[in-house]
Amino acid sequence: MLNDFKAFINKGNVIDLAVAVIIGAAFGRIVTSLTDDLIMPVVGYFTGGLDFSSYFVRLGPIPADFAGSVASYADLKKAGVPLLGFGQFVTVTVNFLIVAFVIFLLVRFVQRMNKPADAPIAPPEDVVLLREILAELKKKG
Repeated sequence: MLNDFKAFINKGNVIDLAVAVIIGAAFGRIVTSLTDDLIMPVVGYFTGGLDFSSYFVRLGPIPADFAGSVASYADLKKAGVPLLGFGQFVTVTVNFLIVAFVIFLLVRFVQRMNKPADAPIAPPEDVVLLREILAELKKKG
């Protein structure tokens, strides 16, 4: 059984998958930072200070011992208040769209890099025939 496990782990596609998962996790953090720290503040600037993450609907009561801000999605969620965080959903959706677009660009780039070189274009049949005739005439003359 140990030998089977070693054979499984040493397969190239398993190692490639592990590397992809690790890089994907790191890439996810980069995209989250890109969205939260760069894109959403710009969107907020152009929409007059709109912060999507602060849009939510409270679905339950606030606990009596709650010490945070009632306008803070993070504080209310930490306190266990049921919330419908549609603003957070917008932020996560923007994250997804950015990741999907960047992956699309990467796949497109890799496909272009791996595209085999175009085979030389064969000349038309009439040109080939004329060349053969010319070669025969040169032999005779």
